[in-house]
Amino acid sequence: MKNLRILFMGTPLFAVHILDKIIQAKYNVVGVVTAPDKPAGRGKKLNQSAVKEFALRKNIPVLQPTNLKSEEFQEQLQELQPNLCVVVAFRMLPKKVWSFPKYGTFNLHASLLPDYRGAAPINWAIINGETKTGVTTFFIDEAIDTGNIILQTETPITATDTAGSLHDKLMEQGANLVTKTLQLIEDGTPKTHPQKQENPQKTAYKLTPENTKINWDNNVSTIHNFVRGLAPYPVAYTFLHINEEKLRAKIHAVSPVAEPHNHTPGMLIVENKKIKVYARDGYLLIEEIQLPGKRKMKTTDLLNGFSFPENSYMS
Repeated sequence: MKNLRILFMGTPLFAVHILDKIIQAKYNVVGVVTAPDKPAGRGKKLNQSAVKEFALRKNIPVLQPTNLKSEEFQEQLQELQPNLCVVVAFRMLPKKVWSFPKYGTFNLHASLLPDYRGAAPINWAIINGETKTGVTTFFIDEAIDTGNIILQTETPITATDTAGSLHDKLMEQGANLVTKTLQLIEDGTPKTHPQKQENPQKTAYKLTPENTKINWDNNVSTIHNFVRGLAPYPVAYTFLHINEEKLRAKIHAVSPVAEPHNHTPGMLIVENKKIKVYARDGYLLIEEIQLPGKRKMKTTDLLNGFSFPENSYMS
């Protein structure tokens, strides 16, 4: 039985839940590494990461290096004397960091590797219409998300899942997988296997303004998956054309209706307190929308005080 001294690396809420489960399982977390505080809002007040806030409440030492290769950070690691590192939703580590602990460094990734390596695996699994995904623990190596797999579990993606609901399911599943992985390492029995070399691979690209804009030339199921795969964050968007105005509108939720039509994709029609926007093989009912400078609203509420002139459309 190994005496584990765990260094945890992570930043967002997803990582907090896993860290909490590690502590609940009575493992010794000797320190936490997270992102530096960032200025936010009009007052540029420094915001702490979710992981830092949690660690401070639990009286766990917190490191926030700006340079993971710095001598100062290496000295801080030496002082904590970890023999295992657990990484959840953090940045790429240099070899001198991930190879430092005696028992290695393992990562929890929210996909069934080797599919959806990269920054946004939960979003892209839904966007691409997958019916299942999962979580994977693997030992880190030189490349991104390519190391030998320790454990992996699947979960279905339902037709009503959003990135938000799937995030929460995988967060819970991931916490259980991490504690099982820790048990294997503690017992000295982790059996690993290399990732399959699939070609072409499905990639979880970083979400940007270029790849989160709705393309109304797609079919309705593709657009529906796109919108729910980006909800509640960062949210799919479109340009709303009203007379001579071009507004950037966020689309939070839609319902797809597949039926033949002769309308141009992107054409907008308001009927019976509903907004229809046409796609290639039908139309989308806009359920929740957010106009610039406004809060998110249900379509029925928006139409109580807002009217769309004829020839309005989305692009």
